[in-house]
Amino acid sequence: MTSQPARIVWGHDALTVELITGNGGPVRLNRIAAVPVRPARADEESTRDRAGQPLVELLVAGDGSVWSGPRQIESIAGARLRYSGHRTSREDGWIRLEIDQFDDEAGLLVTSVLRSPLAVAALQAETTVLVSGSEPVTLHAVSSLATGAFRPGGGADGIDVVWAENDWLAEGRWQRRPLREHRLPDIDLSTHGKNPRGALVLASHGSWSSGEYLPAGALVDTATGTAWAFQVEHNGAWRWEVGERLDGVYLALHGPGDADHQWRHTLEPGQEFTSVPAALAVGDGGLEAAMAALTAYRRALVRPHPDREALPVVFNDYMNTLDGDPTTQRLLPLVDAAARAGAEYFCIDAGWYDEDGTWWDSVGAWEPSTTRFPDGLGEVVDAIRAAGMRPGLWLEPEVVGVRSPLADSLPPDAFFQRDGRRQAENGRYHLDLRHPAAVAHLDATVDRLVEEFGIRFFKLDYNINPGAGTDAKADAPGAGLLAHNRAHLRWLEGVLDRHPDLVLENCGSGGMRIDYALLARLQLQSTSDQQNPLLYPPIAAAAPMAVLPEQSASWAYPQPEMTDEEIAFTVTTGLLGRLYLSGHLNRMTAEQFSLVRDGVEAHRAIRAHLARAIPFWPLGLPGWTDGWIALGLRTGDASVLAVWRRPGADAAVDLPLPHLRGSTPGMDVLYPRRLPAWPHAWDAEAGVLRLDGGPAPAARVYRLRHT
Repeated sequence: MTSQPARIVWGHDALTVELITGNGGPVRLNRIAAVPVRPARADEESTRDRAGQPLVELLVAGDGSVWSGPRQIESIAGARLRYSGHRTSREDGWIRLEIDQFDDEAGLLVTSVLRSPLAVAALQAETTVLVSGSEPVTLHAVSSLATGAFRPGGGADGIDVVWAENDWLAEGRWQRRPLREHRLPDIDLSTHGKNPRGALVLASHGSWSSGEYLPAGALVDTATGTAWAFQVEHNGAWRWEVGERLDGVYLALHGPGDADHQWRHTLEPGQEFTSVPAALAVGDGGLEAAMAALTAYRRALVRPHPDREALPVVFNDYMNTLDGDPTTQRLLPLVDAAARAGAEYFCIDAGWYDEDGTWWDSVGAWEPSTTRFPDGLGEVVDAIRAAGMRPGLWLEPEVVGVRSPLADSLPPDAFFQRDGRRQAENGRYHLDLRHPAAVAHLDATVDRLVEEFGIRFFKLDYNINPGAGTDAKADAPGAGLLAHNRAHLRWLEGVLDRHPDLVLENCGSGGMRIDYALLARLQLQSTSDQQNPLLYPPIAAAAPMAVLPEQSASWAYPQPEMTDEEIAFTVTTGLLGRLYLSGHLNRMTAEQFSLVRDGVEAHRAIRAHLARAIPFWPLGLPGWTDGWIALGLRTGDASVLAVWRRPGADAAVDLPLPHLRGSTPGMDVLYPRRLPAWPHAWDAEAGVLRLDGGPAPAARVYRLRHT
């Protein structure tokens, strides 16, 4: 066993992490800072040692918590852990730290793994629990990361918490509140001499990872500007909590657990379990600085793919257009119009497999309809290729309709079950991708469509939430769900390994499954199913908080009945992410069509900028009812700024641009150039851009050249 150093200092040129390993207690992460790594000075040690929160929290059968309450910290098993050694390594642009701890009483070896991409002020963490003793151990919760390093020794005063409420058609509604006003009142801990019982706890429920909240958040010290941004990287159940201790504010990030998700997992001697990954990024310039670090981390995390360079424009026939009712006759005019507008992929959305108009509960075989395509689906696919675009199809791979022939031909245990019965949800059964027959069915489906039709794009949707999971061959429903979630990721990796140029879009009724387990592997993320163009801007503008701009696909669905300003407003919604085009373009006048085509060309002019840009919000994170909404993307020498004016907004708006204060930036209208320009004025000393908008709804996109 390795001797016990009192402190581990680890990091690189952009990150310092310090952990306390001695003092007879469990290992604690006491400092994370966006500064180059260096040994700790003696005068810093006493301050940093005040963070008492252990790095790992474990809830196991027979040993709960030392202090009861809704918090998932202060675990008995976690408090028994003792440092036994650590290792460092470096590979493929990442550094790695592994820290071993033992719980001799339960017979557990616990290894925390921290990873960080070089030059990025962020880390990823996960925890592995191995039964080293002679008796089985049942886990009820395992933290991915826990730390009291945000403000060691200080209370919650002056700390803001940032989180996102998420719902179908209303994704990414970010909230920012003082911790003291949101679950952490000042109860005079010094007088009581005990930790509180409460905490701010956010958790998912069921298989939609973002069905209620996004699995991400932030903390901001309003006095110092120190900020953390964090995410749980899991495509299923998760939990994060922020609370107060006598020794400071703590953050704990978890995957599934017994209390929230009916998760339990028994390990026999020699077996191990690894938690889901979680990430933490740090910045010294407020929320946007931490988000810049998290954005850079996400880019380091995402799987390499040709799409990351090309960023093609996708036309999809669904939203406010064919609405799941495609036919050859309806599609061919759209194919021609999409190609002329500048689309590079054309995705045929839901309904292409439907024979009788009641496809919801009969899906699963994924064979082209013969009634919708009398001369075969190949006729439309050939037209897409002939027009210079690549063909795509919509799939909902994890479900089989209750009326589908697959429901009877696949083995019963290839589906989610509860209490011995296959579970039906909203007319569908849920495939269990732990089962080889389920995986074989999906592999055969994808390979057949790729080989027979040359499909190069799949929109992978997910429209049901089957609840806590499946208890078939699992210790609890949540354990079955977690195993399925991980099998789902392996299946996606297998698809991309076999078809490396295939582009996969992540969709879950829009944004019900936004997480960086999936987005580390997939190329695009649908941000919403919102059909009202006036309601979409706050979703699109907030999207870079949760999704990289180059992955964030917001619908732009202009229609021939719109005014020119309404068309520009609608197209702008898609421009500062992956342009995801729809609409009856084939019915537009030449002038309307040119306005759409201008938007596609504007997007093409900036799309290489997307993959390097850092987001900023001149008006703060958008509120759902805000009249003015703004999103900027900044690189070293330029910024692109989208501004929407919604009905009821004031006639003018002041946009603070502090990164341009003291300069006179060049300013061009990027889109729409053929509509009247908005009067503007620039206050260089204050760094404020004033815009006088036209009649609402209206929107403009500007390019600002830094000088």
